[in-house]
Amino acid sequence: MPFHMKHLRLVAFVALLWVVPGLGSRPMQGAGSTLDILQAELQRNFQVLSKEQTPAYYVAYTVADQRSAQIVASFGALQRSGESRSRFATVEVRVGDYTLDNTHPIRGDARAAAPRVNQVLLPLTDDEQPIRQALWTTTDRAYKQATEGLTRVKTNVAAKVKEDDPAPDFSREDPQTFTGAPVSYALDTKTWEARLRRVSAPFADDPLIYRSDVSLSAESVNRSFANSEGSRVESGRVAFRLFIQAVTKADDGMELPLYQTYFATTQEGLPDEKQLLSDARSMIDLLAQLRKAPLVDPYSGPAILSGRAAGVFFHEIFGHRVEANRQRSADDGQTFTAKVDQPILPSFLSVVFDPTLTKLGSTELMGHYVYDDEGVKGRRVTVVDKGVLKTFLLDRAPIRGFARSNGHGRAEPGNVPVSRQSNLVVESSRSMSFENLTDMLRTEAKKQGKPFGLLFDNIEGGFTNTGRGSPNAFNVLPNVVYRIYTDEKRAPELVRGVDLIGTPLTAFARIIATGNKADVFNGVCGAESGWVPVSASSPPLLVSEVEVQKKAQSMEALPILSAPRAAR
Repeated sequence: MPFHMKHLRLVAFVALLWVVPGLGSRPMQGAGSTLDILQAELQRNFQVLSKEQTPAYYVAYTVADQRSAQIVASFGALQRSGESRSRFATVEVRVGDYTLDNTHPIRGDARAAAPRVNQVLLPLTDDEQPIRQALWTTTDRAYKQATEGLTRVKTNVAAKVKEDDPAPDFSREDPQTFTGAPVSYALDTKTWEARLRRVSAPFADDPLIYRSDVSLSAESVNRSFANSEGSRVESGRVAFRLFIQAVTKADDGMELPLYQTYFATTQEGLPDEKQLLSDARSMIDLLAQLRKAPLVDPYSGPAILSGRAAGVFFHEIFGHRVEANRQRSADDGQTFTAKVDQPILPSFLSVVFDPTLTKLGSTELMGHYVYDDEGVKGRRVTVVDKGVLKTFLLDRAPIRGFARSNGHGRAEPGNVPVSRQSNLVVESSRSMSFENLTDMLRTEAKKQGKPFGLLFDNIEGGFTNTGRGSPNAFNVLPNVVYRIYTDEKRAPELVRGVDLIGTPLTAFARIIATGNKADVFNGVCGAESGWVPVSASSPPLLVSEVEVQKKAQSMEALPILSAPRAAR
């Protein structure tokens, strides 16, 4: 069954990329020679396979060399600290031709499709013979699977009703050559271990905080890519993620989590200890307020989404629906497939995806890359221009009317690349100060006969469903929400226990204005090709009507025993 549920999370890389905590790292041994080995073995194998009775027309090799480090402290104590390294190759073989090949969807039975890539572990050094041996055996297996897959594809095409103007299975792209310097990271482990202990210690002063930790992850990924079309791409990325989280409970048992994350490409780009301690104490104060905050009943009415919340909102309800692989799948809802050159958003909004951006203002962006995971150069793509849909996020699987990739074929190392989001940027020509936006919220609430509107101030993530077999709904997960009363004498009131829900077309139609100061959400997004880093930036949004439902509530009672630290 196709996987249609997508998740966007605030959590640190380490929780999602199965890495072991860590220390520093060093450059790859023999860095620079991996690509030569790949290309030599690829040429040797392709020369043979292209002359077989069922010839291979495309072969690609990717090597991912990953180093990961993690340090975690909780309630003033170091929990773990360590490092891991892995190195593996993925091999893709296509038989048939660009129009119809072994990757063509099997209509009626998606499980019948052959695996598109094969993965193999590699030694951690550039010794030529073991690397070539691993690539040779994996290529042989991938070719046999591809030929079997093409037979199933041709049978399926012949047996099913004719497809309505099908697109080719693979796009023709210009060969690319790019040699980026190998990347690594430096991490002062002892300094950070002590710092995280100190930052995590204040949470022990509140006996009603049941779980809390402060973690730092560092990761470097060096990729080498070669294909039979002549592309040679070496690229790398480094990411530092610092993550503060804490969970308390209300008297009714509802869990109340808060998160704070920081992203940088160097350890020097992370906040200093003074800032981290200040943020930790602010989190403790807010958790205490949340415990006492009233529950919100199901509500329908006007709301403001802060820039971060609006970024997640657009990522979930818009971004996934303009990924081209969803337009290609017959099992997908295809919300926007037939809406090119039609208005889908208010005319004052444009939406851009731009992996070439490294920063917005002073904030570094996690969705930056130079080349995507199919060896295509990343580029700025204006998907919506003044409310009108212009294009989709494209990998090398064309869709009707769009024959070429725009550099958005992405995957977690080892997975099959598909079209995915990068840096999402919402731009508005109808912006105003936050104070004026709040005044508009009150006016809209009065017009609707509501005593208040809502302000979604912070968010922990969200998910959406784009498949045809279930409602095409979204669920954004706010964790800091305020009532903004129409009576200006009443201060904003912190509330708890709500999820923001809805359907995309209805939600878009109700955006009526934006603030003038954008904010950024950095996170990781999970979908068919694994977890990939993304960013979403938006100004605050005023929506004339949103719907909220009660958040799932834990049935576990509060602890009977008091926390030992409370008696100190």
